[in-house]
Amino acid sequence: MAATGIPHFCNDLGVPVIEVGAREFMCIGATPPFDHPHIFLDMGHDTEIVCSYCSTLYRYNPALKADEARPDGSRWQERPAAA
Repeated sequence: MAATGIPHFCNDLGVPVIEVGAREFMCIGATPPFDHPHIFLDMGHDTEIVCSYCSTLYRYNPALKADEARPDGSRWQERPAAA
């Protein structure tokens, strides 16, 4: 997967709401291999959006940076393949 600069968020903790600092991002559900199709979500001018796959409610928090999320552990970063 190429780096695109779009933050990816996951809900391994199973929380009902994740606060994010971006209005455009990808939801992956849980971390691989238990992820759902990686879906692009765009809040537009709204402050909340629900993922149609996992029903996680994402809420925009302007105090967070674009790649930050609460609770901790909700930001997913692909790890490089082992050599």
